[in-house]
Amino acid sequence: MRPAPVDRRLILFTLLYASEGAPIGFIWWALPTLLRSADVPIDRITALTAVLLVPWVFKFLWAPALDVLRGPRWGYRAWLVTMQVIMALTLLPLAWLDPVTHFDVWRLLLLVHGFAAATQDVAIDALAIGAVPPAERGRLNGAMQAGMLTGRSVFGGGALLVAAWAGRAWLVVALVVWILATLGAATLLREVEPPRERGRGVLSALGEMVRMRGTWIGLAFALVAAAGFEATGQLAGPFLIDRGVSSGLVGVFFGVFAVGAMLVGGLAGGVIADRRGRAASAAASLAGFVAMIVLLAATDRAGVSGAPVLMAVLTAMYFFVGFFTATSYAIFMDLTNARIGATQFSAFMAATNACESWSAWAGGRLAASQGYPAAFLVLGAVSLLGLPLLRLMRRRG
Repeated sequence: MRPAPVDRRLILFTLLYASEGAPIGFIWWALPTLLRSADVPIDRITALTAVLLVPWVFKFLWAPALDVLRGPRWGYRAWLVTMQVIMALTLLPLAWLDPVTHFDVWRLLLLVHGFAAATQDVAIDALAIGAVPPAERGRLNGAMQAGMLTGRSVFGGGALLVAAWAGRAWLVVALVVWILATLGAATLLREVEPPRERGRGVLSALGEMVRMRGTWIGLAFALVAAAGFEATGQLAGPFLIDRGVSSGLVGVFFGVFAVGAMLVGGLAGGVIADRRGRAASAAASLAGFVAMIVLLAATDRAGVSGAPVLMAVLTAMYFFVGFFTATSYAIFMDLTNARIGATQFSAFMAATNACESWSAWAGGRLAASQGYPAAFLVLGAVSLLGLPLLRLMRRRG
């Protein structure tokens, strides 16, 4: 089978990530700000987002099914399409259910939606690992991050503005339409045929994965390296609200400044990682976002509460976040055996989502008991543990 041109693949994968990024933007960016504006306690908000991350944390448990249950008529692409339909159906009832009054129903529907979205994510990544050469994975991850961030921008920060104008119901309907509209991209992707002896091949590859020291170093890196910016990002909306920034301006920040900085950082990081090396690029970007987190904490402790200053520091942090994300995801793809692309890469992604979950939980409790600066500094210090792990990966090639 002749592979599709690289640019065409990048476009298709960008569109698919946009379909995944839209509901994530609403859930993780818009919803916490809306709930905080409705006086929902910060610890309850972060507890909700932590719970909704559970499917992404444990998706590696069912990811092997995607590797084993493959054939000419049912492959990664079939999983992808099925999960996107479920994603749309679970969001639709939210159009008429109030998130405060029906908080528990929202949590259940969003949890099911998260299961489908996490499975969709597994299928997309497995398709990408088999379709794109290793030398181009930095660019691939930069492009896919651009798609995800576009979805987050439109339905994350933009949602706060649109909800005030058109209402939440139309916002949810737009989310559903956005997800279904990208189904066409999935049908255009070409999938590499699975090996005939895929059952035994998968088991053999799984054994190799478990025995590789690099697998465990990569998992440890994924569990701690992003803790600083994950916690800061989860707390950013409530933090800005508590410092007197209006919800509309918070929406502009997430929808324009944060997303724009991450998009530029991701595209630049992908290109630089392909040319200059993954580990060095990841280390530089990690140090960059930690420095911005420290600056944010110092600024807040100094009593500086002006929206321009706080938003400028956070924007700089998000540039390094985008750079780091594209680079680290390329590292995880390099560590992944294509025979078990769904299983192994989803294990790394599950670890990154576990980092997001535990850091959101810890950050929320630290912020509630010790204040925002303490939460920022403690979780930023945890991220620095990723630097020696990067050195270990670099030594092992």
